Amino acid sequence: MKQEPKRFDMAKKPRKMKRILKPLSYLLSAPDVRKHGITIHKSGVEGLKPPFLLLCNHNAFMDFKVATMALWPISPNYVVAIDGFIGREKLLRDIGAICKRKFTNDLVLVRHLKYVIQNGGVPAIYPEARYSLCGTNAVLPESLGALCRFLKVPVVTLICHGHHANSPFWNTKDRGLRGLEAELSLLFSAEEVQALPVEELNRRLNERFVYDDFAWIKEKGIRITAPYRAEGLHKVLYQCPACKKEYRMTSEGDRLICRACGKVWRMEEDGSLAAERGETEFSHIPDWYEWERRNVRREVEAGTYSSGELRVFVRSLPNAKKFLDLGHGTMVHDMQGFRVEGVDLDGYPFEMVKKVPSLYSCHIEYDYLGKFGDCVDLNTLTDTWYIYPEGEDFSVTKMALATEELYFANAAKGGKTEE
Repeated sequence: MKQEPKRFDMAKKPRKMKRILKPLSYLLSAPDVRKHGITIHKSGVEGLKPPFLLLCNHNAFMDFKVATMALWPISPNYVVAIDGFIGREKLLRDIGAICKRKFTNDLVLVRHLKYVIQNGGVPAIYPEARYSLCGTNAVLPESLGALCRFLKVPVVTLICHGHHANSPFWNTKDRGLRGLEAELSLLFSAEEVQALPVEELNRRLNERFVYDDFAWIKEKGIRITAPYRAEGLHKVLYQCPACKKEYRMTSEGDRLICRACGKVWRMEEDGSLAAERGETEFSHIPDWYEWERRNVRREVEAGTYSSGELRVFVRSLPNAKKFLDLGHGTMVHDMQGFRVEGVDLDGYPFEMVKKVPSLYSCHIEYDYLGKFGDCVDLNTLTDTWYIYPEGEDFSVTKMALATEELYFANAAKGGKTEE
């Protein structure tokens, strides 16, 4: 019988940040906030005391540093994905972090949030559950409004602007942008979360979480002068709008290139795109991304969407010690959802199936840790798999878009959801 690895103790209650670490959190956050000249605007939170719920948008690691400075001297309990705990579980627990496996129905997490509230704390959630792929808002869980009502405390939002343009998910090098901003605002009072219908809570939450980093820096006149500013952008913009070929885009320096037809676009210092020859199909990066989404939606509506069978390598994260190599297998993402199966290095079969109603979105990584390549992150309540497709005829961005479009299509037809 195969010996099972020890699983992460998700039930262990969160604690308040240790006093000795509190000044350290400030010292680690303040320099970056000053370096980027970040102004934090506050509205409706003057005199607000814990407990309350903090909801933040998510574009870069700097989000955490801005949140620390915005709330100081209050130390929130951040909800952090399990991969953030790797090799530093004790430290993360000592600063009050709450562990989560992404895109799972986790009632234990809800109990932890309630526990923090009952002890006069501030749970901090990044409800988009992943870094933005192109500096615009991602889908929020339908359960968010119900969670706000359940916790029965004021809801505060922190929306940061410019973090994606400074350190995009597709190439996280710090571009040194200055003049960034953040808005810390009261969205709901404790009375409002009890009085408003859940549908209205969700409507206002979605309205607050609308942002566009590239439009914002252009409006503010902030320039991206880094010569490598387009490197990695092909991970997001995987389909050429000129020849329509997928998976043949590449990038170098400030240029985005289609290897199929040879068309080239230059990323300007204001974050816009311009074709070197011919028509500029999309000057705004999010417009190109949403065009790709519409193309995926058409495949879903036609019932033809499929990644095909991809050979993959799977790594498992049962606890916070390290990833364990499972082995090679196959993955198919199609109209039914994700199916991953294979035989592990000890000769035992493995399988994970995530049907369409169980995933309203999914987490992906680009060139994980600079050495493992692009991957899809799928989770159960007890395990996390990082699944690395091999070859070049795939895009994890397309899989992420398809996950959302499949879920929306299923819901529109009245299909059961499992959120």
